[in-house]
Amino acid sequence: MSVIVEFSIEGGAFQLGEVLSGPPDMRLELERIVPTGNQVMPFIWATGQNQAAFEEMVRTHPSVKELQVLDRIEDSALYRIEWEEAPTDLLEGIARTDAVILEARGDGRWSFRLRFPDHQRLSAFHDYLIDRGLHVDVERTYTLTESGEHGHQFDLTEAQRKALVLATERGYFDVPRGTTLDELADELGITRQALSERIRRGSRKLFDSTLRSSSSGPE
Repeated sequence: MSVIVEFSIEGGAFQLGEVLSGPPDMRLELERIVPTGNQVMPFIWATGQNQAAFEEMVRTHPSVKELQVLDRIEDSALYRIEWEEAPTDLLEGIARTDAVILEARGDGRWSFRLRFPDHQRLSAFHDYLIDRGLHVDVERTYTLTESGEHGHQFDLTEAQRKALVLATERGYFDVPRGTTLDELADELGITRQALSERIRRGSRKLFDSTLRSSSSGPE
């Protein structure tokens, strides 16, 4: 049975966190990591007004071989980082144990929510951290069944669930639409861009979960 773990770790304790430790006023989120040969390649969303400073900081870091911009949406951009040498820390541990990143964000301190295929993989991840002296503060561990009981259906964050529920109630997905992103953002007290990201990522998780469930059923 799949098991989910939530933990936090100091940014300076792992290579990616250290590379992304500035400039200020940037919201950073780890989208996913992709194994490529003997390396893991992280994909990062960065949101804020200091994109140029952020790109310069990352590109000039000695651990970074290349920073590629994959997409831009208003004041957000999706980046791919290629390392000079493969990091042997947190990201490698996530990739080795087949964990799926459900949520990962931070700056000085990072918060992670990972899903492991089973308790054996979670145990292997724990051993990996101990072997490399990586300290994390585990906040919660639970199964997918338990996650449903606590409101984490379909791996949604609470913010994503709230945004999707409100958008549905206000008719945002209707044709014609019953409301706009600006109106929903004002009601939630967040920016239009933040709301757009929550709806987009939450919708993708819903699609992934429901499509996987339907494809695994009887034909």
